[in-house]
Amino acid sequence: MAKAKTEATQLTQESSAVQEVLNNLCLQQKSAQFDKILNLNSDSNDIAAAIVWGQYRGVETPRIFLLALAPGNWEKANANYVQELSYTLPPADTKEDEYPQFGVVTDGEHKAIFDLGYPAYEIDRLPKIEEINEYKRIKADPTYRWSMKMYDRLMRGFDEFHEQVYQNVRDNISSSNDIIREVTKILFLESFRLHHEGSNLEFEYEKQTLQLNKIFTIEYVKQHGKTAVAQIQTAFDHFKSHPDYVVTDDTGESHAIFDEQTHLRLAQPRNYETLLKLIQDLGPVTNNHDKEVKLKGTLADIAADVLGRVLDVFLRAKFKPEGMGVYLTPAPVKQAMLGIAFHDIKQETPELLTARGEDGKPAFRFCDPACGSYGFGSVAMGYLERALLEILGEETSNDVRRSQLFKDMCQYSFVGADNSQDMVTLARVNMALLGAPKARIFRTNDSLISEQFKPCSYDLICTNPPFGTPKFSQSQAKAKKSYEEAREKILSKYRLDLKPLDKQGTFTYEPSVSGLAMGCKPDSKGIWKPVSPSIDPAVLFIDRCLQLLKPGGRLLIVLPDGVLCNSGDKYVREYIMGKKDEATGQFYGGKAIVKAVISLPSDTFKLSGTGAKTSILYLQKRPARENDSERFVDKPQPDVFMGVADTLGYLVKNNVEDYSSGVPNDLAAIQGAYVRGE
Repeated sequence: MAKAKTEATQLTQESSAVQEVLNNLCLQQKSAQFDKILNLNSDSNDIAAAIVWGQYRGVETPRIFLLALAPGNWEKANANYVQELSYTLPPADTKEDEYPQFGVVTDGEHKAIFDLGYPAYEIDRLPKIEEINEYKRIKADPTYRWSMKMYDRLMRGFDEFHEQVYQNVRDNISSSNDIIREVTKILFLESFRLHHEGSNLEFEYEKQTLQLNKIFTIEYVKQHGKTAVAQIQTAFDHFKSHPDYVVTDDTGESHAIFDEQTHLRLAQPRNYETLLKLIQDLGPVTNNHDKEVKLKGTLADIAADVLGRVLDVFLRAKFKPEGMGVYLTPAPVKQAMLGIAFHDIKQETPELLTARGEDGKPAFRFCDPACGSYGFGSVAMGYLERALLEILGEETSNDVRRSQLFKDMCQYSFVGADNSQDMVTLARVNMALLGAPKARIFRTNDSLISEQFKPCSYDLICTNPPFGTPKFSQSQAKAKKSYEEAREKILSKYRLDLKPLDKQGTFTYEPSVSGLAMGCKPDSKGIWKPVSPSIDPAVLFIDRCLQLLKPGGRLLIVLPDGVLCNSGDKYVREYIMGKKDEATGQFYGGKAIVKAVISLPSDTFKLSGTGAKTSILYLQKRPARENDSERFVDKPQPDVFMGVADTLGYLVKNNVEDYSSGVPNDLAAIQGAYVRGE
C-alpha cells in the first residue's frame, strides 16, 4: 500500500510540474497577444497541452497548439508526434477550421516550433500576431484524426512483426532487410486488391480461377494454412507485372514494379495472419469529431502523407547500413531542401506548377536520378499538394481542377532512378501507397550516362548522389583496372561541350545548354585535358543534373565539402558559375546561378556508415537565349545565401537517430532565414 501511495504521489508531482511548464508557455504566448486559451485533457501524466489564439483587426487568428513534456521525453518533440496530438487531443466537437496550424513544444529547458499544415515540419519561429492571418489555411482532411491513429497502430504493428519473424516465427528470410522486402510485397498486394475489382483480381492456380480478394484475407489464411500461402505466392507472381504498375522512362522503355526474379518468400501462415490483420482489420473510419463515417476502413482510407510516413519511418528504423540504408537521407535534410525549393517556385514561377504542355500533361517535372527509396520525391508530393492549394485557392469551384491536376502530376511529374532494383521496388511501393502507382521510377545501370533521362526535361532535381571513389589494395590490381576502364567509358561521354585541338587529347570548351564537359579539366593555360578515372562522381552528377534541367530549372544536391572548398576543384566551381570579371565583379561563362550553400553536420550520414562532411548546394540553371536555345544568357550572379547547421535535431546513438537529447534542428532556422530573405 505504501509503495502504491508513493507512486501515486510521484505521478501527481510529475503532472503538476508539467502543468507548470505549460502555464509558463501560455503566459509567453499571452504576452505575444495570443490570449485566448483552451486547456486540453490528456490521459498521460508526462504531457500537458492547450490551444491558444488571438484576434487581429477583428479576425481570430489560426490556433496554436502548446505542448509541455516531462523531462526525459524530448524525443517526442517532432513534427509527426505533435501533429498527431494536435488532432487527437482537441474535443470531438472542434470545428474544422479550429484545429491548430502551429505547434510549440517545450520541456522547460528546450523548445521547438512546428508548422502543422500538410506536410508538418519544424520552423524557427512563430508568426507574429500581425503576420499569422496571412498564412494560407490548409483545409483539414475530415478523417485525418483517424489516419493519425492508424499511423500509430501501423508503426507498432510493423515493429512487432519484425520482432515476431526474428524471435518467434522464423521464416524463409535471413535479415532485417529481407523482412522489409517481404512487407513491401504484401503492401503491394493489398494496394492492388483495394484498387481493382472483378476480373482484374482473377488469377490461375492449379487449373482453378481464384480471386485475390477472396484468398488474401486473414480468415482464408487461418482456414487453409499452407495452401493459402501457396495461392497468395502465385497471385503475387501473376499481378506483379500488371500494366497498372508498369511505367515508362523518357525513352519509352517499360518497367514493372517487380522484376521476374522477385517472388514472395514468406512461407509461414502465422506471419501472413499477423500482417493481414494489421493492414486489413482497421475498424470503422471516424471523422475529426469521432463520428463513424465508414463501417470498415482500409489502407486506401488513410491519408496519403500518413501512409507514406509509415513506410519511410519503418525503412529508416530497420534497414541496416551495410544493406541499403546508405540511400536514406535524414528527414530534416529532405524537408529543408524541398521547403526552400518550393518557396522559390511559388514566389518566382508559380505558373509552372499549374501549366500543362501541348500534350495536355502537366508541364512540371521533378527528378531524383539517384533516388534510393525516393524520399525526396515523397516529400516533394506533400509540398506540391500544399502549393496547389495555395496557388489555386480553396474555393469549391477549384476543387475539380486542382484534384485532376494533382492526380495527373502523380502519374507524369515524378521521375526517379537507382541502380538497385531493391530500392526501386521500395520506391515504387512507397509512391503507390501515396497514391502514385504510375510514378516513373525505374532501375538504370548508371544515371550518369543513361539515355532513360532526356536532357533539358526537368524543373526541379533534388538528390543525394553517391560520392567518393573506391580504394584498391595492391592485390586488387585487376579490379582497379576494370573500374578505371569502366569510368573512362563514362568520362568519354562527358565531353559534349569540348572541341578537339589536336590528336593528343586536348580540347577547347564552349558551354551549351544540353552539353557536358566534366570529362576534362582546364590546365593553367585554359587547355582542357582528360581527368583521371578517380574523379569524384559527385562532380559528374553536378554536370549531369545541370544537363537534365530545363533552362531556369533548380538543383538541390548534397555534396562532399571538398568539391566546394578544395583548390583542386576550383575549375568545377568556375564551370558552375563562371569566372569573375574583376572590372565588373560579375561572373561570365557559367552554367548556373548559385542560390545557396548550407553546411551540414559531420554526423548527418553517420547512420549510413559515413562521417563525410557534406553541404547542400542550391543552383538554378541559367536561362537560354531567345535566339539560340543552346546558349546561355549571362544572368548576373546575386549574393549567395550561406548557412551552417551544427545539429539536425538528433544525435546518432547505438545506430539510431536519438531525438531525446534536445539538440536543435538548425536547418529549421536556416530555412526560415532563407524564406524571409535574411
